[in-house]
Amino acid sequence: MPLFGSTFSPKKTPPRKSASLSSLHTLDRSTREIELGLEYGPPAMTIGGQSWKFEDGQWITESGGNASSREVHRLKKKNLQLEEENNLLKAKIEVLMDMLTETTVEYHLMEKEIEDMKTQHRRKK
Repeated sequence: MPLFGSTFSPKKTPPRKSASLSSLHTLDRSTREIELGLEYGPPAMTIGGQSWKFEDGQWITESGGNASSREVHRLKKKNLQLEEENNLLKAKIEVLMDMLTETTVEYHLMEKEIEDMKTQHRRKK
């Protein structure tokens, strides 16, 4: 026995119309191919005045700029590579500067020792 009265019974849905509203099904195959086209190509759309095409898993702009999206992507990749190379070269320069500083300090210490030895030798004479 239900808690709030009668059991739930939904209304029966009316049957769907079987006839299509489109007249494309009445056209023969060759006419449909002409109307709809066989070559679909990549999906494309226009948003805000820019045309976009979906290629290789990415949306690529076709208009609105001097460089294409592929060119921008290539340049960003090249820029990243050059930044990494630049960082490596900076590290190498830093190591070389440290080595030069160490060598210069050692040279000055040796020069001072030689001068001290010369003055000690002169005093002994």
